[in-house]
Order: sequence, then C-alpha cells, then structure tokens
Amino acid sequence: MRSTTTTLLLLLSLALLLLGTSLAIAASDHVSQEAQLHKFLSSRALKRLRNRRFTANEQAEAESDPWANPDTFAHLPELCKATPSSGRKEADRVLSLPGQPQRVNFRQYSGYVTVNPEHGRELFYYFVESPYDAASKPLILWLNGGPGCSSLGFGAMKELGPFRVNPDGTLRRNKHSWNNLANVIFLESPAGVGFSFSRNTTDYETVGDRRTAEDAYVFLVKWLERFPEYKGRDFYISGESYGGHYVPQLATVILAMNRFPGLLQPINLQGIFFGNPLLDDYLNGKGYLEFLWSHGVISDEAWARIQGTCTFTPSDDWQCFVAAHAFQKGNIDTYNIYAPLCLQARNGTYYASSHSMPGYDPCSYHYIEPYLNNHAVKQALHARVHTNWTGCNDDLQSDWNDAPEFMVPTIKRLVHRGLKVWIYSGDFDSVCSLTATRFSVNDMNLTITTKWRPWYTPDSEVGGYVQQYQGGFTFASVRAAGHLVPTFQPKRSLVLLYAFLKNMLPPADIPK
Repeated sequence: MRSTTTTLLLLLSLALLLLGTSLAIAASDHVSQEAQLHKFLSSRALKRLRNRRFTANEQAEAESDPWANPDTFAHLPELCKATPSSGRKEADRVLSLPGQPQRVNFRQYSGYVTVNPEHGRELFYYFVESPYDAASKPLILWLNGGPGCSSLGFGAMKELGPFRVNPDGTLRRNKHSWNNLANVIFLESPAGVGFSFSRNTTDYETVGDRRTAEDAYVFLVKWLERFPEYKGRDFYISGESYGGHYVPQLATVILAMNRFPGLLQPINLQGIFFGNPLLDDYLNGKGYLEFLWSHGVISDEAWARIQGTCTFTPSDDWQCFVAAHAFQKGNIDTYNIYAPLCLQARNGTYYASSHSMPGYDPCSYHYIEPYLNNHAVKQALHARVHTNWTGCNDDLQSDWNDAPEFMVPTIKRLVHRGLKVWIYSGDFDSVCSLTATRFSVNDMNLTITTKWRPWYTPDSEVGGYVQQYQGGFTFASVRAAGHLVPTFQPKRSLVLLYAFLKNMLPPADIPK
C-alpha cells in the first residue's frame, strides 16, 4: 500500500498535469462541447481510482443490458399522454431569425415540449424543414454530446444547420446544411442544457444516460403529435461525441417501445448515424494516446512508459494515470490537431491563429453565444428570455449519474436486430479518435463484407475510407476532419449522409 505522502505527491502531480491540459484546450474554440467530454472522462477516471469500485463483473453486466427489456420503460406511456396541442405547431413557427439572409426558402420552428408535467421538465427544440420537397424527405434528430452540451449552439449554428453566425451577429447560409437532404430536429437535451429546463431543480442533480434517453423518447412522441404529418416518416438519429451514448440508447428505447403498438404509435426508426463517438472509456483512452504518439505528439520514450504501465483495463492504477498524462503536447487543439486556434487580442476581440483551413473559423463559438443570448433572437425562437444560454452546462456533468463504460454491447444488439448502424470518424481528432473507434469496432467481432477502401466526393477527392460488415454495419473515416466532422469537412459529411440515407456505400470510383 502506498504511503500517504506518496499518494499526495501523485495527486499533486496529476493536478498539475490536468491543469496543463485544460490550459492548452482553453486557447481554442473547443473550450465548450469538446472540452466538456475531456473533463468528463478525466473526472470518471479519477472517481474510479479513488473509489476502486469497478469489479471484474461490470463489463459482463453491461452485456446483459437492462435497456433491452421493454419492462424497463413501463412508465413511459403515462408520460407520453397527449397534451392539448391544437395550433401549437403554428405557434412554434419561426417567421424569421434576426440577421438571417433574404430569400430563405424553408420553414423553421422552435419551442418547448413538456416531457415530465409533474416536474415541469421541458426540452427545447429547433426544427428546419428541407427546402426541397420536405414532404418526401426523411426526418433526422440530431444530438450533440458533452454530456451537457447544446445541439442548437453547436449542431445547428456551428456544424450542419442552415445558418452560420457571422462576427457581426448576422447569419449566413450554410450551403452544405443537412436539411438539403432531410428535415432536421436539433434537440437541447437533457433539461438544463441550453434553453431546456426543469422547474424541479433536483432534476439537475439526478441526471444521467437513462433519463436523457427516456426524456428524448417522450419528446419524440409528443413532437409527432404536434407535427402529425411526420408520423410514419422514415426516421433517423444522428449525433457525435457523447452521442456515442445518446444515439444508440435512444434507439434502444424506441425499439423497445415499438413492441407495444397498442399503447403508442411506433416510431419508424430506420437507422442511426453518428460520428467520433465515445464507445468505451478504456479503449478510448488507449486510442487517444496511440493517436498522439503515431502523429508525433508523444515521444517514443513517453509511449514506451505508457505501454509498460497501462493495460487499458479496469485494473489500471495511479501509475498508469500519471504516465498517461506525463507528456507535453503544447498548445494544440486535441479535437483537430492541425486546426488553427482562437486567440484573444488585448482589445477583447477574437481572431484565428492562422488561416490554414479556409472556411473554418475557430472563434465561431464567441459569435454564437452572444447571438443566442440576444433578446430579439430568444423571442424569435420562442425561448425563455430570462435564460442565460450557454453552450455546455458544467453542473450537469459533475452530477452525471449512470453512464455505461462500454457501449459496444448495446450497438451490437441494435445491429443484430436489423437496424442500420453507421459510425463515422474524422481522422484528425485525437480525443475520440479513428484509432479508438477502430478498437471498439473490432471488439464487435463482425464479419467483414466489404473491405476497407477509399470513397470519393463529386470533385474527385478521397473523402475518406469505408468498411462494411455483416448486418450492414458500416464504419467510415472522413479525411482531414476533426471531432466536429460537419464543421471541418461539410461537403464530405454531406456525401456520407447521402450514402447513408440511400442505403448504399459512398462512391468507390473517381467520378467521370
């Protein structure tokens, strides 16, 4: 057993290492959603080491997922009871957003859906229809990660929504918006994220994966009552980062509740499509470090110490934790190791450290936050005007309860049930790296039906690489993309989404 002095020294060393990590991240725009995941993983690792409660049976328990039992959700039909919504759809119509460009040719809606009347728990959504025959297009629900980060501020305003925010607070069109191909809902989930809230503040202290999935399901059932023309429409769930939990967990709830068509109308879930996901805490840590070593960030000596100390299993101890942080990566964005950083001038303005990535602005969050806190914008979105909108809720993360450390059993079960499952991975992200996702995909032990090959964009560029497995499970990389694939490679993300929706692999040949 270590002496108290040795343990304190280790804790002090660890604190200094983590401080260095946080300082490096703070210089980039990704201080919000992506840094939230980094903090969450570090916090979970520290709790495990302090408590040592992880047992050898925990992974086996994860494989006997209670979510697969429909009786787990027996209380949901009561929460899904219809509430008066006559005319509510038109009340949610957004006629125009402040600063939006002229000649917007699609409808947009936003507002609240009550998911727990007793607690007064309400989730906020922003919905954009396709400008191209919306009645024939599928419906996608987008979920950002964190946990505790906003799908409105990140997904809609920074990644795949129809608008991007300019430095002067106006909006410009995103020509690669996903609503070119589908009608898209951006859900701020769970309550406490963005404009979503609960009148019972104890909800913020008891939040976790399961309630987040259940509330999202209740939201969908009630939203479809408000928008009945979408009942029966092909429906997909998409997301990223901690969405590696949210997306397959919500799919699990939907499939479980669809077994009771007499209670609730089934949701026509056709597939899930999610990127740079957190799937396994241990393999994610291994992939993060191996990625940094293979890209020249970690020295051979530091990598050798890590390999000699860490097994990347529950048995790892303080020595591993310290070795895994005992390197200097410098002031880089670990969510895209080649991206420019956002810097702040003495006059308070923000600017990019370089223009090495045309079309990418690392400071965009600093325009999004004031935009969504603008009184006129809140009114246009039908949001509570006294809410102070922030991209991520740190308090939710610190109180986060249930969070399985292994998501592979859940995903594999969805594949075996015939659900279309695609995972994509931007290959410049180190935190939820292509390397880490490969480890988890290999853990699924599925038979390869189409071997790893390049796929192409319409302009003859290699968009990434793809491999398909039995049951249609598909794993694709997106070349030169970071953690937020639609931000860094909007055109490539749209090509991949098109292939997913059309149920075909992305192009294998250079377009003629």
